[in-house]
Amino acid sequence: MRTHRLAVTGMTCETCALNLRTALDALPEVSARVSFEEEMAEIQAPTNMSTRQLVEAVREAGYGARVLDEGGSHSTARDETHESVHIAIIGAGSGAFAAAIRAADGGARVTLIESETLGGTCVNIGCVPSKILLRAAEVAHVGAHHPFDGVPHTGESVDRKRLLGQLRGRVEELRQAKYQRILDDSPNIELMRGRARFEDANRLEIVTQAGETKTIQADRVLIATGASPTAPAIPGLAESPYWTSTGALFADELPEHLAVIGSSFVALEIAQAFRRLGSQVTVLARSSLLSRDDPEVGTELQTVFESEGIRVLNHSQAERVVHDGNEFFLATNHGRIVADRLLVAAGRSPNTQDLNLEAAHVATGPDGAIRVNDRLQTSNPDIYAVGDCTDLPQLVYVAAAAGTRAAANMTGDAATLDVSVVPVVVFTDPQVATVGMDEREAQQAGIRTYSRRLDLSDVPRALANFDTRGFIKLVAEADGGRLIGAQVVAHNGGEIIQTAAMAIRNGMTVNDLAGELFPYLTMAEGLKLCAQTFTKDVSQLSCCAG
Repeated sequence: MRTHRLAVTGMTCETCALNLRTALDALPEVSARVSFEEEMAEIQAPTNMSTRQLVEAVREAGYGARVLDEGGSHSTARDETHESVHIAIIGAGSGAFAAAIRAADGGARVTLIESETLGGTCVNIGCVPSKILLRAAEVAHVGAHHPFDGVPHTGESVDRKRLLGQLRGRVEELRQAKYQRILDDSPNIELMRGRARFEDANRLEIVTQAGETKTIQADRVLIATGASPTAPAIPGLAESPYWTSTGALFADELPEHLAVIGSSFVALEIAQAFRRLGSQVTVLARSSLLSRDDPEVGTELQTVFESEGIRVLNHSQAERVVHDGNEFFLATNHGRIVADRLLVAAGRSPNTQDLNLEAAHVATGPDGAIRVNDRLQTSNPDIYAVGDCTDLPQLVYVAAAAGTRAAANMTGDAATLDVSVVPVVVFTDPQVATVGMDEREAQQAGIRTYSRRLDLSDVPRALANFDTRGFIKLVAEADGGRLIGAQVVAHNGGEIIQTAAMAIRNGMTVNDLAGELFPYLTMAEGLKLCAQTFTKDVSQLSCCAG
């Protein structure tokens, strides 16, 4: 028998210590003493049982564990990873880097494996370049169409190549600052260029960019391979030079007419940006705009799009695509559409098909997404996964939060990721921002609700802006009035939604929200006003009435 001493984190009471002792004593030939006050477990175990097995048992019981130096009365707790744990991370995007930084801070040796551009989707071809394009398009639109008397309107055409040069420069700047510099300054993080696949649960085969094959062995592996655009099975589409979002964001020239297949956030953000930059735009929505959200959201956004000259075809399908070398010809149930560019933004699929996950005993769903628990473990407890390759929400801030927590768990802690309250923003103008449940989702969950909608014509800041497009809607439980959801369509609505998210997270009722102090004039004050509509007619209130 051998004595092992572990420092235990996460215990909050004597019952926790009892529960952990019970879990350890259930191991073959193991007996344990667990002290809540000392935050320690002393374990008698067979000599053929490793410390690592005991650490994993503590984690399985819901606590973190660090190995104490054996035998000394003045022993200092050290993380097992400081000297022994090697973590391999497949991918080098936001979730991967968040994990690498946290794991290296915890003393682990980290190997990042990346076959493409450092930084992943967000900084290179997603969040950063898209927001630059959207902001530039907004400035151009406001300059030509703002509502203020006495302020001249500008209508100059956009120099797309100069704008693209500025965009590329900022992307490169952020890639260097937020990714390459971290590698340069982190001796515990090594970057390998190549494609990885599992040989078994602990070994990865890497085909390098030079064509060499290498094998590395790691104690734990994190999969953070992201997702890629998918295209519907439309005859002729695959043979045509259609754009994905990347092609649209980095196009040298603005098309005269852009057709868009898709009606989720990527499709709609780019569609509005190109219209505001000068292109004619037609959107083909298989159902309706943002059909997964409250129907009022899509209806409101369609009204805005059509007011800006965007043609929206709901319940439309392209039955065939033909490209003659110059133009696209789309046969649809609404007739033929002719465009010089075609954007397909109809969803993304997890990049998991080439990883040989079966060899590592990692389970996926029907769409290839890796299934993870709230500790970011896959079906193999030594293999973790984060980001768009998983069944978590495909949002960069979820990926980063997951990466940090996964790394904490791989280095001995017991961190969980709660995705029950996740705010989401669609960066159209007005923005669409949602959190929690809408009425339909609550009904499907068997929750009785009541809701109120406040048009922005009742929000003083929107009136002062001369921009009353949109609304704020709150959904509350019928019993007790606890807030469970919010839907916002408003200029800079993304700056409003986090307040609603915090209210939901903290169990506030609509009466609580109605009684809070909000600065005047702000758009966020609309949340307070909407909460007040549950009990009163806000049109009869004076300005900033409490």
